[in-house]
Amino acid sequence: MRAGRVPPFHAMVMGALASEREAAGHRVMHLQLGQPSTSAPAGALAVAVQALQRQPLGYTNAAGLMSLRRRIARHYDEWYGVQVPVERVMVVAGASAGFSLAFLACFDAGQRVGVLEPGYPCYRNALLALDIEPVPIPVGAGSRWAPTAEMLDGAGHLDGLIVASPSNPTGTVLSPAAMALLGSHCREHGIRLISDEIYHGITYNGPAATMLEHSNDAVVINSFSKYFSMTGWRLGWVVTPDALTDAFERLQQNLYICAPHVSQVVGLAAFDHQPELDAHVDRYRANRGMLLDGLAAAGITQVAEADGAFYVYADVSHLGDDSMVLCRRWLDELGVAATPGLDFDTTLGHRSVRFSYAGSADDIAEACTLLAGWAP
Repeated sequence: MRAGRVPPFHAMVMGALASEREAAGHRVMHLQLGQPSTSAPAGALAVAVQALQRQPLGYTNAAGLMSLRRRIARHYDEWYGVQVPVERVMVVAGASAGFSLAFLACFDAGQRVGVLEPGYPCYRNALLALDIEPVPIPVGAGSRWAPTAEMLDGAGHLDGLIVASPSNPTGTVLSPAAMALLGSHCREHGIRLISDEIYHGITYNGPAATMLEHSNDAVVINSFSKYFSMTGWRLGWVVTPDALTDAFERLQQNLYICAPHVSQVVGLAAFDHQPELDAHVDRYRANRGMLLDGLAAAGITQVAEADGAFYVYADVSHLGDDSMVLCRRWLDELGVAATPGLDFDTTLGHRSVRFSYAGSADDIAEACTLLAGWAP
């Protein structure tokens, strides 16, 4: 069966192992999951309490509350100066649901979709579950972890391409020029482009550009999980091309009905609390500096630039040739939880580890001290 061929998501596996260790009474420093340690904005939570007390919160329209869709469309004007018709905005049950809808709406079984390596593993795994062929496109430090036209040509025929900016795990932020190149290349070659923008708002050298500035044919997916600090609320959105709007809505009706109503209420209110959310980004920036310095002191110096998101992707080949074994040892011997690079790169991931700095500064500081004193 196809489901049996889908690999595990190792970040979640490490999370489960870390939870088991904690349940046994041991201390764990959580650097494995890309999850803010903060809640949704306090003011938005207060709105949720009021909504729960005053209305039944049943199904919404499949595409989401019109008030939220309008607010998301306004967000593109405020942040990017891009006009997005509200009809193209669909609210979904987290970016994960958005990707499932996108893959079903855009591709047929057997078609070939480019995925960057290193890159988010659930693109590849979800494509496999749908009988769509993920085509690895290796990227590295030489291109600042971004794909080039030559790399795309070298992958052979592609029906689709998934890119992320900022990316997981490298934190790469694509420049406007790079995004324009990708948009034009995909348009000229008939490649459906899917742009993962869920880490927008979490950047350290200026804002990230949206693919909507360069392509009307791209599917753009965003989420309330990261910048808005709402992982457990399972809420995101998709900006669809005009030609696919109806297909997305019909798929949503049948597969998910709608995103959770209460989460949509909180998401709408969260837009009014950006100073609180920007303060989280300031904390990530400080954590980033602490982690980079701490890893360097531990002899882990070959890392991606980490211009956005909240990860450091590091080469740890000098510590061993199996990142899964290394991460298990760190957890068992030190209580430091990190994610093996096998999640993100099927070819070279055994040489790398991803560290998340979305959590507490205390965890990061203690983890770095322990790693510095550890010997393989």
